Amino acid sequence: MKIARRKTKAVKIGKIIIGASHPVAIQSMAKCKTADVAESIKQIKDLERAGCEIVRVAIKDDADAVAIKKIKPRIGIPLVADIHFNWRLAIEAIDNGADKVRLNPGNIYRKEEVGEVAAAARAARIPIRVGVNSGSVRGRKVEGGRWKVEVDSMVKSALDYIKILESFKFRDIVVSLKASNIPDTVEAYRRFSKICDYPLHLGVTATGLPFAGAIKSSIALGILLSGGIGDTIRVSLTDTPEQEVKAAKTILESLGLRHFGPQIISCPTCGRCGVDLISIVREVENRLSSIVFRPSSRAPKIAIMGCEVNGPGEAKEADIGIAFGKKDGLLFKKGKPAGKIPVDGCIEVLLREVK
Repeated sequence: MKIARRKTKAVKIGKIIIGASHPVAIQSMAKCKTADVAESIKQIKDLERAGCEIVRVAIKDDADAVAIKKIKPRIGIPLVADIHFNWRLAIEAIDNGADKVRLNPGNIYRKEEVGEVAAAARAARIPIRVGVNSGSVRGRKVEGGRWKVEVDSMVKSALDYIKILESFKFRDIVVSLKASNIPDTVEAYRRFSKICDYPLHLGVTATGLPFAGAIKSSIALGILLSGGIGDTIRVSLTDTPEQEVKAAKTILESLGLRHFGPQIISCPTCGRCGVDLISIVREVENRLSSIVFRPSSRAPKIAIMGCEVNGPGEAKEADIGIAFGKKDGLLFKKGKPAGKIPVDGCIEVLLREVK
């Protein structure tokens, strides 16, 4: 099934163009103090190697904003300045070379202040992300002693902010509407996508530790992306930023929206499996991750199966694969048997065939 992407305006972020017919881009965030230039550069370079295409950094004070000028020449991907509370920091970040700024409508909302940032962004020819976050939407309601944010409030917050920016003739805009739960996130993006054609940055905020966070993000982003909604994504995890990129790539590959290298299909194993399939699959994955593959419209599929039941039949769409017996494995290509190979040499054979 081919996903029909939502039609949006195109927005340029550094050398990356999002929206329109451009691929869904992967974003992550450095998780150190931005003023720590050496560590910021290290984390961003690690993200680049992992496949990150846009990186965001927190701008908490003047030192963070000034650091952008030192970081930018040392990295190869666009840098986004994340601004809260202090609109002047957005101006400073722009002056120091930020490729985009994110403003939070919940804490930077005075029209004259937003206008100043819009003027600076226009002069620098960079976009602004209207970054709505359910945890900071103004006008939240209290129910049963707890704050409650309605989807209507999130959408209204984004639309009101866009009107402010447009009143200053600024239309180089990206929008996000992140909640910490799946239903509100999905509904907010769906409603907004029917009203505006600005490109959307997708994410679920504060998802938690890697396992639960990846699942929550995969469900929400998968629902939206499969419906054609979304132009950039970030998987927010309480983990290293590289794991966020890895999860994002897997989501896009699973939906057939992007291909970053060979895809592995493996069975869950059962009592019929006579080999340590988990270790074999992990080693193949690790070995493949060290090989640089050019993104393409189609990536080869590798099937690694634990027994003859899950052999060529269940993995017939794979380009290359192996189904294990007790001592040997049956190698197959395009679903057809291609000879037996010993278990000890199976990984090298698979990697050689892929290369």
